[in-house]
Amino acid sequence: MAPILVRLKADPHRNLVRGRLEPDRRYHVAVFRKLLTLVLLLAAFPSAQTLPPFEVQEATIAQIHAAMKAGRITCRGLVEQYLRRIDAFDKNGPAINAIVVTNTGARKQADAMDQRFKQSGPVGPLHCIPMLVKDNFETIGLQSANGSLSLQGFVSDKDAFQVKKIKDAGAIVIAKTNMAEWAFSPVETINSILPGYTKNPYALDRVTAGSSGGTAAGVAASYATVGLGSDTGNSIRGPSSHQSLVGIRSTMGLTSRAGVFPLNLLADIAGPMARTVEDAVAVFQVVVGSDAADPVTAAAASHLPQNYSASLVRDGLKGARIGVLRFAYERDTTDPEIVDVFMRAVADLKYAGATIVDPGVIDGIGDIRRQSGVGPCMGFKYDINRFFADHGDKIPVKSLTEVIKSRRFHPSVQTRLESAEAGVVNGPESEACKAEITYRDQVRAAVNKAMDAQKIDAWVYPTWSNPPRLIGDLNTPGGDNSQFFSPTTGFPAIQVPMGYTRGGRLPAGITFFGRAWSEPALIKYAYAYEQATHHRRPPESAPPLR
Repeated sequence: MAPILVRLKADPHRNLVRGRLEPDRRYHVAVFRKLLTLVLLLAAFPSAQTLPPFEVQEATIAQIHAAMKAGRITCRGLVEQYLRRIDAFDKNGPAINAIVVTNTGARKQADAMDQRFKQSGPVGPLHCIPMLVKDNFETIGLQSANGSLSLQGFVSDKDAFQVKKIKDAGAIVIAKTNMAEWAFSPVETINSILPGYTKNPYALDRVTAGSSGGTAAGVAASYATVGLGSDTGNSIRGPSSHQSLVGIRSTMGLTSRAGVFPLNLLADIAGPMARTVEDAVAVFQVVVGSDAADPVTAAAASHLPQNYSASLVRDGLKGARIGVLRFAYERDTTDPEIVDVFMRAVADLKYAGATIVDPGVIDGIGDIRRQSGVGPCMGFKYDINRFFADHGDKIPVKSLTEVIKSRRFHPSVQTRLESAEAGVVNGPESEACKAEITYRDQVRAAVNKAMDAQKIDAWVYPTWSNPPRLIGDLNTPGGDNSQFFSPTTGFPAIQVPMGYTRGGRLPAGITFFGRAWSEPALIKYAYAYEQATHHRRPPESAPPLR
């Protein structure tokens, strides 16, 4: 550019008319100056010439699909970025320790997705969405060990129902995640298949909760877009609360447990964990449905199909009556900071248009709960032995007895395994099971009666009464509030981030709990609350990779 400027200044034909350039030369010089300014701007701001690289941290399903349509990223490029994050943060750097095994075929699957996309567009609603799957889901080609060395090396020749559903919708299982062994612990994620604890990416000295802590930590740290976990008493919602995620526990029977190692089939549920309500609903939409391999899902037929995304309404709380379920969380050990954060959440619900019923009262629920000691009905020993028998020689151990004899389990679960083995086996026709059914019916009736009497559309309570504990601390209160209402009734519950404690370091969550088959309403309330507050933020331990 410099020589041109010099020539202009030295141009012998430049004539002055009354102190100004001739009109034609004045026009050409003005044009040149504009072009020069544009060139300098483009040189100073290269981002104006090309779009920035697509960043996967916190990326949503909709954002990923939009980037693919715009040509900003390929499926292969997306998978590569997530694998880089796993490599950088899981066993290196902060060493979050959420991943048991990565899918070595993920890149090849991504290449096939790219080819398919060029030819005919997306495979399905989860096209090329990398997903984390808990270690207790059977997954073709990937080990499924339920967190136990006694099952090391077990690679199923079939997919769990929900794994098949997400694959059919286009998802790629990028890795299997760590879990509390046999799904026993709601508080922490440690087992015998993977050395060490899974750490909370928001505070590396804190627990993730359990048992789906690996999926929660991995999704929170953006190892994948979304994940699958299982929940018997707490295990989707608790880890989601501790890692500022959304977790959906469905109505019993709306989602299949086939292909998921059982803990207690009276209460076992499997489902999505995600960073946003919209993403959780996108996965939920795919995994719901009847399944002949899980008879409990026969009840779902009359409640499907359902367009759950229609419930993603920003003003969905307007006109809703929300009951504060103090019975779920008020105890001597409840942390005051959790209460403060929760009451701000309740105020936000009111500001968003809800009518608050505080306290919401369920008459007689305490007395019903105290009468629940009816003896074991089926349970872990009954369910796991049937699971082993169904798999025959394909699985390394054939019974709970063999598991105990193998000694291939974490010392922390020995007492639980031995107690289960020593216990009686009461089948579905036993007196204990008849009493259990009566008890659960009483709890369901009490919840429904209270909602009718007070015209309550949904209940809310803090998912945990205490912040995440320090790793290894077994003395301070755990704070789990999720073991009773949803698991006992079989009614749905959705966990959503509600803020942070301890100077903004430790996540806390709110649970929306409702009647059977009320997922559309709960999704509407959860989404409206999320959009009104936007509490979710990424953990500092797993920043974007440059």
